[in-house]
Amino acid sequence: MWTRRESIRTLVGTVAGLGVGAVRAESQPIAARIIDTHTHFYDPSRPQGVPWPGKGGPLYRPVYPKDWAALAGPLGIRQTLVVEASPWFEDNQWLLDLATKETSIVGVVGNLEFGHPEFSRRLRALASNPLFRGVRLSGKALAAVIATRELWDGLKLLAELDLALDINGEFGAISGMLATVPNLRVVLNHVGSSGPPDRLRVGWREEIQRISAEPNVRCKVSGLVEQSGAASGMALTSTEHYLPILDHVSQCFGPDRLLYGSNWPVSDNGADYAGVFNVVTGYFRLQGQEICDKVFYKNAKAAYKVV
Repeated sequence: MWTRRESIRTLVGTVAGLGVGAVRAESQPIAARIIDTHTHFYDPSRPQGVPWPGKGGPLYRPVYPKDWAALAGPLGIRQTLVVEASPWFEDNQWLLDLATKETSIVGVVGNLEFGHPEFSRRLRALASNPLFRGVRLSGKALAAVIATRELWDGLKLLAELDLALDINGEFGAISGMLATVPNLRVVLNHVGSSGPPDRLRVGWREEIQRISAEPNVRCKVSGLVEQSGAASGMALTSTEHYLPILDHVSQCFGPDRLLYGSNWPVSDNGADYAGVFNVVTGYFRLQGQEICDKVFYKNAKAAYKVV
């Protein structure tokens, strides 16, 4: 099924032609359970404010689980893994405190500075909470520590604690990481920064094919609409438009290593939440219940060891 591109393309095109409403009207749920593996919660009105997002933009507002649930709930999505975008260490605990009160949060992927002298102590402290499921590393942060022993010691500790590593942005170093720490679980964010489907980033196809050869690497099907190049909120939400990306990551990673993520509320820069969900469900719904259960729930549980 995963190699029959033209058959999938024809079926997806048919559903896309029916419109978003037709897909949403399906009586059969996309999966027995759904975990959105990439959301962000924060509150600029706190006394200390937030380091991200910047003031003046549409994202600069309090964003809480109830706001996400109002959008995701009607689509049958009631659980999420939250990813901390703030570099402030204290904000990891802010999210964990929020998670203890909000049953919709099944895990937190934190944000820690690998080169910090307190990294080990901080990671162990956070990992004592079973809701703490991994650490996010951006391309910029990775570049700052790539040649240091602190990075490799940190990755070994991450694997020792059975936590995942989210990579956002540059992922050329993943093979080297896994050569040193082979039992590390890595989750590639936002389809590896593909770029717009009609103007894919140069080298993206080859990079995805190469990195997918590492069995411990998984890929989030997220960030599609934000990378489309469309004006804010005006990205296309037909599945067919994103087939160059969806087909390639599906063929490379297969049904056992893909995870659904919305990247909400950042995804609002591309399209509304229902539109984001429609893009991905339009693709996988046609491949059967077993694959949908994997992409929308089971693979997330395996990648993050969700309790």
